[in-house]
Amino acid sequence: MSIDKKFVDQLVKVTSKAALASSYFVGKKDKIAADKAAVDSMRFNLNNINMKGEIVIGEGELDEAPMLYIGEKLGTNHGPQFDIAVDPLEGTNFAANNLPGALSVIAIAEKNKLFKAPETYMEKISTKVNEKNVVDLDYSVKKNIFNLSEYLNKKPENLTACVMNRPRHNEIIKNLKELKVKIKLITDGDVSGALLVTDDKYSVDIFLGIGGGPEGVLAASALDTCNCSFQGRFLFSSDEDKNRAKKMGINDLTKKYELNEIVTGDSIFCATGITSGDLVEGIKIQDNDFISETMVTHKSSGLKKVIKLKQNLS
Repeated sequence: MSIDKKFVDQLVKVTSKAALASSYFVGKKDKIAADKAAVDSMRFNLNNINMKGEIVIGEGELDEAPMLYIGEKLGTNHGPQFDIAVDPLEGTNFAANNLPGALSVIAIAEKNKLFKAPETYMEKISTKVNEKNVVDLDYSVKKNIFNLSEYLNKKPENLTACVMNRPRHNEIIKNLKELKVKIKLITDGDVSGALLVTDDKYSVDIFLGIGGGPEGVLAASALDTCNCSFQGRFLFSSDEDKNRAKKMGINDLTKKYELNEIVTGDSIFCATGITSGDLVEGIKIQDNDFISETMVTHKSSGLKKVIKLKQNLS
């Protein structure tokens, strides 16, 4: 079964309107207000879609309104059943401080075909290479870089690695420097970081490091359509985290997940720019209209493109 392509247009409108709502708070130093605006808009517009949707990756645990919480039912309760993953405002600090790269993100998949990720950290790696045993979470940084270098027929110094700028990545960054790899450091937004491997125009060959588990699942749904590779392994810092994971059906807490285990069916992914970044341009308002750019993928139709829309503000 595949998801009807009509839902692509509907979901682009959901994320573009959430991005617009959040854009009014760009630079206002209030990330909570910026996030709430995106959440409220996304919920309202998802509830107008003919579907039986359920949030499997959201902004809070069960019944934590006003967030789009895990287990929340959305849609008109007519039409197909979907699992929904959301990050209404990816990069809250970017929006609050008027920095590049704030996004409004959603992914939908067929029922029970999207991994239910706990709100915990994930070790992750993505590349534009889909061949087995080239890049792997279990390999050292050096082995991954040498394998990728050989596979792409590039010298290590001509490869670019994207890494989040965090103290926990000091060893990765040190290893990359020793190999003379070009490093693109990002301060937040590891959905977009993982997606920079999807197109040569972004000039990123590999994304690696530790980020959010839910963000890993969101990125995986787009990477799946773009014929890229992704692996993730959850990291648990407390017994509470481990118990929550077990309640969500994760029994092997050390398992390395492949892309086809995270998204097992058809999916649609949309990421609309709030502020302009590497992936897409931010919201622009002209008179009574607003212009948005959305990175969209739809697995079954092979759709992967940036959609630019002009819509009325009212």
